[in-house]
Amino acid sequence: MAADVQFARMNGLGNMILVVDMRGRTNTVTPAAAIALNADPATRFDQIMAIHDPKVDGTDAFIDILNCDGTKAQACGNGTRCVVQALASETGRKVFTFQTVAGILNAVEHEDGTVSVDMGRPVFEWNRIPLAEEFYDTSRIELQIGPIDAPILHSPSAMSMGNPHAIFWVDRDPMTFDLDRFGPLLENHPMFPEKANITLAQVTSPTSMTTRTWERGAGLTLACGSAACSAGVSGARTGRTGRKVEITVASSPNRGKLTIEWRDDDHVVMTGPAEWEWSGTLDPVTGTFRRDDDAGAAAL
Repeated sequence: MAADVQFARMNGLGNMILVVDMRGRTNTVTPAAAIALNADPATRFDQIMAIHDPKVDGTDAFIDILNCDGTKAQACGNGTRCVVQALASETGRKVFTFQTVAGILNAVEHEDGTVSVDMGRPVFEWNRIPLAEEFYDTSRIELQIGPIDAPILHSPSAMSMGNPHAIFWVDRDPMTFDLDRFGPLLENHPMFPEKANITLAQVTSPTSMTTRTWERGAGLTLACGSAACSAGVSGARTGRTGRKVEITVASSPNRGKLTIEWRDDDHVVMTGPAEWEWSGTLDPVTGTFRRDDDAGAAAL
């Protein structure tokens, strides 16, 4: 078996993604390889989306997701859009079904190049998110940062979108908060036994909001699809918005937008762009890589 595999450097609203083609192989991208790739500025990433042969009938692939610290992630909406774009370019198909550790994801590429991903059903039960304490209503849990009488952040909405999320509601641009200081404290707070993604969300209308996310295992990120889904659902759940919202990702280079719809069947559908940057080959064991000389079309 050849050591190197094909990969593509892509992004979803600036969320840095490496799509790695592991089809036809029995090994995986190792944590050591992930850490090595993230240490190089050329391949620094938020998530690796490793495409493996399907494990379940009726699916097109199993997607193994790694964070930049080498840990496993359950879900990555922006990364899934990148996988769809790469496979659509390779195969000419538009509709895909993937298996992840978080469940089955259905996705479709539209004529305008945007991709919709059915992220599944949200989870609100405190012990399934999971939280360390029991809360009957997880739309507002007791947690704050700052002085007791004047907290900087407080009373987040907690839920799981395949991975744990805490949404803190703020009344000004999320970029004005010192999230790089609060993020690590909240991600690792004892309230979250499996850590958590931390999002600041500013509601700007009943159909729109602006978000910024500190991502579990990745840190400050330019975008996070599952966090946008969680913010959209939590906005509707708390009566701040309707069930379909346009989310401006504040940290995205162009303040890009995602459309989040919490459908009546309880499924959450995220629609947004993906962008191919360049491709190459890498060793999934060590993380050594070579960039292709030809900047051709997006393909694995």
